[in-house]
Amino acid sequence: MSGHDKPGDAEEQAEQAALLVAHDEMNEFDAVVPPIVQTSLFTFSSYREMLETYRGERTRPVYTRGLNPTVRRFEEMLAALEGGEDALGFASGMAAIASTVMAFVEPGDRILCVRHVYPDAYRLFELLLKRYRVSVTYVDGRDEAAFAAALPGARLLYLESPTSWTMEALDVPALAALARAAGIVSVIDNSWATPVFQRPLALGVDLVLHSASKYLGGHSDVVAGVVAGSSELIGRIRQATYPYLGGKLSPFDAWLLIRGLRTLPWRMRAHQEAALSIARRLAARNFVTAVHHPALRNALPAGLGGTSGLFSFILAEGVDIPAFTDRLRLFKLGVSWGGHESLVVPAELVRQQRAGPNSSVDFGVDPRMVRLHVGLEGAEALWKDLDAALDAASPV
Repeated sequence: MSGHDKPGDAEEQAEQAALLVAHDEMNEFDAVVPPIVQTSLFTFSSYREMLETYRGERTRPVYTRGLNPTVRRFEEMLAALEGGEDALGFASGMAAIASTVMAFVEPGDRILCVRHVYPDAYRLFELLLKRYRVSVTYVDGRDEAAFAAALPGARLLYLESPTSWTMEALDVPALAALARAAGIVSVIDNSWATPVFQRPLALGVDLVLHSASKYLGGHSDVVAGVVAGSSELIGRIRQATYPYLGGKLSPFDAWLLIRGLRTLPWRMRAHQEAALSIARRLAARNFVTAVHHPALRNALPAGLGGTSGLFSFILAEGVDIPAFTDRLRLFKLGVSWGGHESLVVPAELVRQQRAGPNSSVDFGVDPRMVRLHVGLEGAEALWKDLDAALDAASPV
């Protein structure tokens, strides 16, 4: 699907995703689940076969850091789900982000980035890329005029929609069109919505990233990342950074991701339903001053066909946030999200995270913000847990 195609509605999109991941054709041994090719290297039958492979005259596995059949199966499935021509798997979401960004910027370049970006992506930009004279401009993604004014001279546009922590859902087609008109490569992190609810390549974005540890895996048992897009752009990443940064996805983790993709459409619907139910109740709750969930605002922007289980809210002054989190029983204190389990993390704890000596960074969110990931335990049980914890931690 090209960047000019129009996405279908949410139900049609989810049904298409379900069909793409439900069945395999022609697995070895007629296996329902593809076998894991757990090997570090592959040998050749002849000198000529090896020579032709190294010359690029034939494509076949040589070494698992470069090409592995199980990893390739996952990459092909994800590319199909996102409507891309190709994809590359990585050992983490940050490996995917770093390899993608570093393939398109050089010393002296500037990145235009949406504000409230994923904190570790922010740290990558502020603590590492600035050492190599790559500057970053952060702009409110909802302000199209500000984006248009900041685009000239940028080499790369980096987006999230919805954004981290504040969950600002952006007009992705409009921002992608601005970047395309300016000849700037656009990249978006689609971990929150997944291709079930948003297909950025169909909205005009050039490359789409995922922390595959989140919803794509879905079981909190794999750390991985992936990028999808055109053959040309994926080929550039494959040549420029992929072999040398070393963040290669392992065959076993790729196999776990294939398993996760099979249930992705159904899990996303369950997360959406439970999280929206809880967000609405929190919005009406005493001592909650704001709830950041895209579906509680006006209509979802173009291209976003649904919502996930991740959102945030702000607690009023007087609510004891440590006591609130410690009183929770079903929501566990923990980073990440996207698995079956429900999680809670206060923004203030993330603000204190250090990536090195004297390198704590303020990523621009309210210190009284709390982020929830609503898992699959059931909305009613989860609401009782939250309600009781708020009662225990709120002023009398």
